[in-house]
Amino acid sequence: MSGMRVILIVVVAVATVSGALACTERPEAEPHRAAPTTAPQEIGTHVGVWRQPEGLIQTPIWPGVAPDMAGMTQPPESVLTRHTPDAIGGTTSQAVLDVSVPTMTVFPPKGRNTGAAIVVFPGGGFRVVVLTIEGTEICGWITSKGITCILSKYRVPGSNHYWNPECRCSITPDVPRALQDAQRTIRLVRARAAELQIDPDKIGVMGFSAGGYLVAQTSNIFEPAYTPVDAADRISSRPDFAIAFFPGHICRRGGTMDPGLRVTGRTPPTFLLQAWDDPVDDVCNSTLYARALDAAEVPAEVHLFARGGHAFGLRRKESPDTVWPGLVETWLKGIGVL
Repeated sequence: MSGMRVILIVVVAVATVSGALACTERPEAEPHRAAPTTAPQEIGTHVGVWRQPEGLIQTPIWPGVAPDMAGMTQPPESVLTRHTPDAIGGTTSQAVLDVSVPTMTVFPPKGRNTGAAIVVFPGGGFRVVVLTIEGTEICGWITSKGITCILSKYRVPGSNHYWNPECRCSITPDVPRALQDAQRTIRLVRARAAELQIDPDKIGVMGFSAGGYLVAQTSNIFEPAYTPVDAADRISSRPDFAIAFFPGHICRRGGTMDPGLRVTGRTPPTFLLQAWDDPVDDVCNSTLYARALDAAEVPAEVHLFARGGHAFGLRRKESPDTVWPGLVETWLKGIGVL
C-alpha cells in the first residue's frame, strides 16, 4: 500500500514502555560519549595503511587528494590491533586512526548474486574507524546473503560532529569530510553498478554508532557536500534503503534533533535498532529519528531492546539484540531488496 508506515517497537526483558519515544526525558544526553575502557587487551598500534582481507581490493575513492584537505596536518594513518577472543574468524580486531586517504573495499556476494549492495559505515565516534567488528565481520554476513558489501574507510579524526572529551563539548567542523566520503562512495558504487554486477536501484547503507549518523545524513542530504570532481558526482547519492544500529550524533542537547537532518518523503525506507541501556549513544538518537520518519510517512521498522549495550556487531550471541541478522533479512525481503 502506497505511503504505508510501519513502526515496530520491540521491547525485550524488563524495559518499561512508559515514555517510549520521549527523548526529552533525557535532555542532557551527550550525542556520543566515550566507549567504556574495559576493552580487549591491546596488542599495539603500528603506522601504516590498513590492509584489506586477502583477495580483495581497496580503492581510494577520490582521484588525487581528497577535497578540503588544504592546510590539514595530521599523523600518518595507523592501525590499532587488539586481542579479542570473541572475534569472528580470528582472535584480533582492528581500528584505523588518522585516515586522510579514504577508501572502499568491495566484498563480492557468496553464492547467488541478488543484485543488491550495501555500503557499510563502521563507527568510532569520528575519532577512529572500527574496521573489524563493525566492518569486515559485518560484510561477511552481508555477502552470505548474496549481497555485495562495500566497506567504507572514511576520513578521521574530527571529520563530522563529535564529542571532545577535553572541553566536554560537542564540535561540528566547518567541513563534514566523513559525509563527503560517504556520499562519494555511494555515487561510485552506483556509477560502477554494471562492473560490480549490482542493480543501481538496490544500493543501501548500513552504519554503526557514528556510522549510523552517516546513514541518517546520506538518507536526507542529497546535495554534494563537496565540489564535484568528475562524472560520478552527477549520479545520485541517495541510498535506496537504510539500516542504522545504535546511531549517535542525531540527538543533541536539550532533546532536539540535529537541525541538519530534514526528513522528507524522499528519505529511504529505514531500519533502526538500539538498546535502552546503551552507555555510549543515548537511545533518544533512535527515538527522535523514528518520530521524524513517522511524521514524514517514511516506511520504517524500529527495534528497541532493554539490554544490549553498544557496539555488539555479530558478537555476544547471548545478548537479545544480537538477533538482528534475522530481523534485517526479513525486513529486506519485505521491502523487496531480497
